[in-house]
Amino acid sequence: MQETVDSIREYGVLVPIIARPKEEGGYEIISGHRRCRASELAGLETVPVIVRHLDDDEATVIMVDSNLQRESLLPSERAKAYKMKLDAIKRQGQRSDLTSAQFEQKLQWSVEKVADEAGASRATVQRYIRLTELIPDLLDMVDDKKLNFNSAVEISYLPAEEQQLVHETIVSEAHAPTVAQAQEIKRLSQKKELSDDTVLSVFGNKEDSRVKMPEADKPILEESPKPKTLNIPMARFEKYFPNRSETEITEMIFKVLDTWHHHMQKRRNGQSR
Repeated sequence: MQETVDSIREYGVLVPIIARPKEEGGYEIISGHRRCRASELAGLETVPVIVRHLDDDEATVIMVDSNLQRESLLPSERAKAYKMKLDAIKRQGQRSDLTSAQFEQKLQWSVEKVADEAGASRATVQRYIRLTELIPDLLDMVDDKKLNFNSAVEISYLPAEEQQLVHETIVSEAHAPTVAQAQEIKRLSQKKELSDDTVLSVFGNKEDSRVKMPEADKPILEESPKPKTLNIPMARFEKYFPNRSETEITEMIFKVLDTWHHHMQKRRNGQSR
């Protein structure tokens, strides 16, 4: 904020604030709250403003797009921003006569639109939106980098009371579950077998982070019964993603892979024709 204040004091507000008229009079800021506050601290009496007549959904989309441009966005903030924008887009032109198939198609289109405008993959946006299903204690852990992003996505499918059980176990065991352990916890929840004892047994499996499954639930493998893992030192990625956290690097890698996969599918489809 102080850097913004100093910049505005020296150069003024370079990007106008966006506001809309309020029914009772005055204006509501849609985009530019920080610039407005920094201008006040810098001693300015007026700021440049673009006034637009926007409904709630249009205002939400603009506000979210503005917030997503910030570099220091917490995972919870990005998750809520994607969810708000998706909900707003779904409400725009909403119809009550859609079949379930048409509704699903509209939902997928809405997710694609959010992803395209955010410069992210659809899978990335969907994973972030899943975080909004977490209880506050677990969401705070994601922001504090005490809980792996992808582990949190798996846990988000649990009911709130079971998520609370996972949170209590993380605190008592002083470590968070790996992705494989979170997947096992999710599987136990779906089978109605999640309890204090089963959660502790998953957390206590430190010899193999892949978590062994009962024979009946093991996938049938043609060559090897052991799941394959790929371990790549984080140092290999530093020159491609400087000053990025492990979670951010993981998401960016998924984005690149999704783009590459989509490109290869288009090429294969073109060759088949």
